[in-house]
Amino acid sequence: MYSYFESKNAIYDAMFAQGCQQLLDERPAHIPSDLLDGVRVIMRYFVSFCVAAPVRYQLLFQRTIPGFVPSAEAFAISQNAMRLTRDWFAEHGLDRPEVVDLFTAVGSGIAAQQNSNEPGGDRWTRLVDDAAVMFVRHITAGDDQPARPGRKST
Repeated sequence: MYSYFESKNAIYDAMFAQGCQQLLDERPAHIPSDLLDGVRVIMRYFVSFCVAAPVRYQLLFQRTIPGFVPSAEAFAISQNAMRLTRDWFAEHGLDRPEVVDLFTAVGSGIAAQQNSNEPGGDRWTRLVDDAAVMFVRHITAGDDQPARPGRKST
């Protein structure tokens, strides 16, 4: 192995880059323009990607390897995937950073629960559509949203 890679971290980096590229390459070809339908498609894809390979999920999204930090080149692939998600939300007038932060927190939370508590099952993954509805209701609620830093409650 070390004739191909200079260290264990170099192996992890190659695996990180490969996983991020898979996330991009396997993205749904069509994401509906309707906000709720689109969120459902993106969230279903993200969660199914995460639970399809729990070890890959840990490497990409949980930073479980002490001392491993992806290289700038590998991380750029990850950033490209996030950019596509941010751009899709921005096209729907949702360009606040906390929208994508909440979206990824909900999706990765479902994946974490599934991977941790029932690998191979569907106890948490079957909640994706409900989570998408809850998420869309929250981000489109206007003044009913909880106060955010810099925003006063009414």
